[in-house]
Amino acid sequence: MSVLTPDQLAALYDFPAEADRRPWVRTMFVATLDGAAADPSGRSGSLGGEADTAVFHVARSLADVVLVGAGTARAEGYGPAEFDADAAERRSRHHRDAALPIAVVSRRLDVPEPLLVPGTLVVTTADAPRRERDRLAETVEVLAHGEGRVHWRRVLADLAERGLRRVQCEGGPSLHGELVGEDLVDELCLTVAPVLTTGDAPRIAHGGDPVDRPMTLAHCVPAGDVLLTRWLRAH
Repeated sequence: MSVLTPDQLAALYDFPAEADRRPWVRTMFVATLDGAAADPSGRSGSLGGEADTAVFHVARSLADVVLVGAGTARAEGYGPAEFDADAAERRSRHHRDAALPIAVVSRRLDVPEPLLVPGTLVVTTADAPRRERDRLAETVEVLAHGEGRVHWRRVLADLAERGLRRVQCEGGPSLHGELVGEDLVDELCLTVAPVLTTGDAPRIAHGGDPVDRPMTLAHCVPAGDVLLTRWLRAH
């Protein structure tokens, strides 16, 4: 299969029924054939081409919340999530809220300006600077859990209490590494780009506590020369 419709992609990437009962963490990445998670400019958005872009947007339309590191949000030019008419209809059909909140992770509370709007969530630590937390809280919701490092289980529980159980993590590698290190990743959607690149680009998970988490292949679909893969945690 080389061309997939949005409805076909939605069937491939729909969240499982288990996400109705507990937080489900999906991570979304694109990587080159030699494992680079970014192109030489430091961005990942262009690596997978149209196929990866289509998956990205369809998967977003099925999520309750997007989780992203402040550095990735800045590098990739994040703003509030927007949907065309088809995606909005898909969200309604799958009983998702019309709005998709962005949860930005920043220990330094350095949130990109376009995301400083009502509806944004900021994830940080309880020992982040109080004055800056109070300033941000005038515009956005601040979720402060853990000291020194984010307490991710509390963050996910906090999101779930808001009805945000279908979590789509869009990077970057350091955030992904933390989630993998705490064994909180239920699913990895990895697009393999038909590119070889040199340099010192990071892998898709960087840092975090060492783990050995087996995954099982849910699908591997060619879209031209791009491979669209989805991996679920093995039980």
